[in-house]
Amino acid sequence: MNPRRAFVIVIVLGSLALIYVAARYTREARPAEASAPAPTGDQFSVRLFRNPTTVGDFTIRDLAGRTISSAALRGKVTVINFWATWCGPCRAEIPDLVALQEKYKETLQVIGISQDEAPPEVVKRFAADHKINYPVVMMTAELEKLFPGVVALPTSYVLDRDARIVQKHVGMLRSETTEAEVRVLAKLPVNATVEQVDQTQGLKLENGAQAMNIPGVDLTKLSVARRTEALQKLNGQPCTCGCDLTVARCRVDDPTCSISLPLARKIVQQVAEQK
Repeated sequence: MNPRRAFVIVIVLGSLALIYVAARYTREARPAEASAPAPTGDQFSVRLFRNPTTVGDFTIRDLAGRTISSAALRGKVTVINFWATWCGPCRAEIPDLVALQEKYKETLQVIGISQDEAPPEVVKRFAADHKINYPVVMMTAELEKLFPGVVALPTSYVLDRDARIVQKHVGMLRSETTEAEVRVLAKLPVNATVEQVDQTQGLKLENGAQAMNIPGVDLTKLSVARRTEALQKLNGQPCTCGCDLTVARCRVDDPTCSISLPLARKIVQQVAEQK
């Protein structure tokens, strides 16, 4: 090969390598909140309520003793996540919430509202073991009034920067969807379209949602521990009516089912009679 031609090729290859390194450095050095979520194919469609409702003023205290007020949340996107330590889908989505809180610490505030009936110390220990980096609060009567209709776990409310409820998710969150919602509401660059939707009523046990109230079944006479065990079994055992659903979901979707009702009551009775 001609020495001059070889020299030109070396120069070209070296230039390409420098361009690649510079581009990679620029991409990695850019703040996390300025880069769009990793592409997963088509453009995201973010669905937000057409007529959002404003959350009333509140002041709560988390398990670390810190005070959280609705006034302090204004200016940030907020995800209010209702969960429990016994809820499998709740536990499964915690790492995604932790990652989102870390990535968007300047524009997002996640708050976990524990529905556990166990002592706060149990929940606090669970939060520490799972390295939860956002405030965790025990459920209170005040929060129940502010966020009515939490009948399945996990349930998450998404608030915009004016503390208005713009979306409610029943069941396990999809991290890509939540991140897209956060970016849209925080006015960060994102490959997404926004669709205005009406708020829907009713309960659908989708995305692994765990029912806390089972139609036709009385759980109030059980102790806290046994009520938790009964809920786990009702949300985990399949119904035998041919619906291909869990007993809990069958009861919620079809309260008239004559198979799921005695099956659900039998499960509760077995738990109650355990020694």
